[in-house]
Amino acid sequence: MLVGLTGLGQVQETEKAGRTSAKAEAVQYLYPEQLSVPAGKSTAVALHFRIKQGLHINAHQPKDEYLIPTVLSIPDSSGVRLESASYPAGTEFVLPVDPSTKLIVYTGEFAIEARIVARPGDHMVEAKLRYQACDNDACLPPKTITVPIDVVGK
Repeated sequence: MLVGLTGLGQVQETEKAGRTSAKAEAVQYLYPEQLSVPAGKSTAVALHFRIKQGLHINAHQPKDEYLIPTVLSIPDSSGVRLESASYPAGTEFVLPVDPSTKLIVYTGEFAIEARIVARPGDHMVEAKLRYQACDNDACLPPKTITVPIDVVGK
């Protein structure tokens, strides 16, 4: 996106944010913290997130291939398999620094509709959400946050 425009002040802000609480993250995982699902059966789950005010992230299918898409993943070793994920459509966003550039982004709160299959038992899943957050002038480096979910396959 505008990674080339990220200045020294932006980098310092990122380093500072890394030393503060998790609430300083550009994207925060909201819920659910625990799920009980039928073991071995595909189950729909809505994962909810909030983007820090004043920021946006690229949608799952951004307009240009060089933009970093928002992607959810679950490690193979977690006891839970991500069968599929449906992402919101996103909204069109016009860059103030270049009105001819239109992006598809998420702002505020959004949910990813995931279909998961869990093995029997209790699984502490550390799903991952990869995204790139930007404000109206510049982008932060791409980031991956952990999405902790206690999944109980019954």
